[in-house]
Amino acid sequence: MDSDTEVNSICRQGNMEEERKRWKRPPSSYGSMKSEESEEEEERNEEEVAMLPDSSAPEATRLQLIRSNSPETLYTMITQQLPPGADVIDTRLSDPGSPPENDEDAMDNVLRTNSPEPPEPIEFDSPLETEENRRLGRLHPEQDLPYIFKSIQSCLTSLTWQELLNFKLRFIQCEQGLTEQQVTEGDLLDFVDKILEILGLDHALMHTISNLETIGKKTEADDLRNQCKRAFIRFHLKQQLIRKHQIIREGVVRAGRWNPLDTIYVEPQISTRCHGGVDPSHEFRSHPASPLQVPSTDTFVRANELFRLQTDDGKPVRTVLTTGIPGIGMSVSVGKFSLDWAEQRANKDLQFVIKLSFHTFWLLRNNLTPSSQKMSIMEVIEYCHPECKDMAFLEEDDCRFLVIMDSFDCYQARLDWENAPVINDNYTQAHPDVLIVNIIRGTLLHGACIWILGRRGAVSQIPSELIDVGTEIQGFSDEMKDDYLTRRFSDAELAAKIVSHHKRLLTLSILARQPFVCWMVATVFERCFRYQGYGVHPPRLTPFYVNILIVQTNRRKQFYYGKRENELKWSSEDKDLLTNMGHMAFKMMERKTSVFFEEDVKQCGLELTEVTVSSGLCTELPSAESDGRRTFCFIHFTFQEFMAALYVFSMFYVESKNVLDLGSRGHFPKIIRPRSQAKSAANLVQCVLVRTFSSALGDYDMFLRFLCGLLSPHCHKSLLSSFLFPHNAPKVDGLDEVQRLLEQTIDKNPGDRVENLKECLREMIQEDE
Repeated sequence: MDSDTEVNSICRQGNMEEERKRWKRPPSSYGSMKSEESEEEEERNEEEVAMLPDSSAPEATRLQLIRSNSPETLYTMITQQLPPGADVIDTRLSDPGSPPENDEDAMDNVLRTNSPEPPEPIEFDSPLETEENRRLGRLHPEQDLPYIFKSIQSCLTSLTWQELLNFKLRFIQCEQGLTEQQVTEGDLLDFVDKILEILGLDHALMHTISNLETIGKKTEADDLRNQCKRAFIRFHLKQQLIRKHQIIREGVVRAGRWNPLDTIYVEPQISTRCHGGVDPSHEFRSHPASPLQVPSTDTFVRANELFRLQTDDGKPVRTVLTTGIPGIGMSVSVGKFSLDWAEQRANKDLQFVIKLSFHTFWLLRNNLTPSSQKMSIMEVIEYCHPECKDMAFLEEDDCRFLVIMDSFDCYQARLDWENAPVINDNYTQAHPDVLIVNIIRGTLLHGACIWILGRRGAVSQIPSELIDVGTEIQGFSDEMKDDYLTRRFSDAELAAKIVSHHKRLLTLSILARQPFVCWMVATVFERCFRYQGYGVHPPRLTPFYVNILIVQTNRRKQFYYGKRENELKWSSEDKDLLTNMGHMAFKMMERKTSVFFEEDVKQCGLELTEVTVSSGLCTELPSAESDGRRTFCFIHFTFQEFMAALYVFSMFYVESKNVLDLGSRGHFPKIIRPRSQAKSAANLVQCVLVRTFSSALGDYDMFLRFLCGLLSPHCHKSLLSSFLFPHNAPKVDGLDEVQRLLEQTIDKNPGDRVENLKECLREMIQEDE
């Protein structure tokens, strides 16, 4: 061999010989078995040494070893200051019957008696109670550092010297963060301490189990796995949640379009007062057609604090219901809550966070054969999380865990809350309908906290007495909206342009308080600003509403009907749904109301759930106690106006009908050719102008703006082509006449209408998008 290889071999043999000697003699860190060097060092300076993890460590061990002269822990790698709440481990001799240190004969007896037996497992003091611990929550003792430390140490003491050496070398091979010097220097306690410091609690445990199996110690690995079962299952649940939520794919999922959730996440406002979640702000109306309440800021609560709330009688909450309008950010809020728990930034006192989506329950319900339509809740948990086997401790009083049941609107069966049989045993098999009812009742998984999320039109069927706290996501404030738009872009100049550009349209700025619309603003403007010269004019409003309609309809087909991305062609049923919803919106405008009821839906030939839940365009409002009728509305009043305009335009474009023709053009200029008057775009716009100027400000002004926007070829020919309208449908003719009509109307009418008429003209003719 060459000289370098020979030198390395000699050094390696020297290290192994040193390790063999160290194994044969008592560890230097124990007071009853100290070497002469450690005795002399202790006489010079006996001190408490703090041990903190490297800043790159996955998880801080928060550990302090009080040792005489530990080779590994003499100095911390970061600071010698003990952090609040760190565990203190005293490994010095405390037994009053131990031999005196200056008695050599007694020491020889100790050496003969104890060597080469490994040290007894150390005992931990209870962790300190700190404000941080109270805020973040405390881990269960079997998932915390002292228990894991002792379990790993106790398991490794059963290994022979050669087995322990092989075990340590395996750690070097599978972990780049460890060096040979780190794992071979010091005693067993130092080794356990070092792997916990560098790898973190969870990864140290998992690698210990894995490497024990690798060196053929399967029995010891199984024993350690069973002894630390709560920590083992928690690790797999955490890894699953991290994989699922660490990266966010917004909007319609496409390959390569993702962002780290922690980077762009801005927590929306969550209120404990549920008023419907619809923003009443409007560009023209100081008050909406029907009163909508807005919760006060003192009712807001953070998502990570939901399960620290209390009921009216002072008891901790068990069941929390969270709802909101479509696109308000429920799924993302759940993802951030789960990620914070998985990375131990919040709710550490929850031993497990188990996701049981209603979408999964629905798939199970439909896929189970008639002969096996029953499952126990433990079988459902194991189906969703294969590592969660034999979790009998879920029934123990000291097991605090959370079950997240999101997407309630995916479960399309009506549940029988009164007559469903009562189940008290987690291992009793039952139909999925019955399991869901009993989980929410609290008879199944009775020790769990339950978090239910879904659209209000679906969750309103849950009896109120089964819910401890109802919450509602309100969306962004103006400051949060700007923060989100800024976080999304590494280019600060581009972010500033997008923030200022969207504020040039008041209605768009209002609507962007919904996180979904805010995402759309970021996505659309990021693409637009790639073109030189973009941004000179304010953006147009109608294309945004068209895009919202397209995305929500495609989501409906994917989410509720399981369509793939290449199966999103709109059927005649999809088109009829939107057209009939537009007809209903138009009738509501004529009645000057912003709410509708179940009979209004039926009169338009629509199905209630399709409109109020799966369409993504409407929501349910809390019913008045005296009335009891279910009340609904669109996600924003301007969306009702847009849908009404879409209906009027569709009838004109597809069926050549002018549903607004009143047979009178009032005082407007006669610039329309008589032979085409009934079917011309100018006559259509003129009919709207008659209604607008004969009504109060705000009744038809936004409706007129949207109609003019839909007349633009960019909207009806480019955006809606192949969706709502045929691909080969021609452009609308006669837009030059419409332009002259609007220009003459601007010149002859009062100032309070002029600005909106100018916007109508710009919506139709501007082409910079």
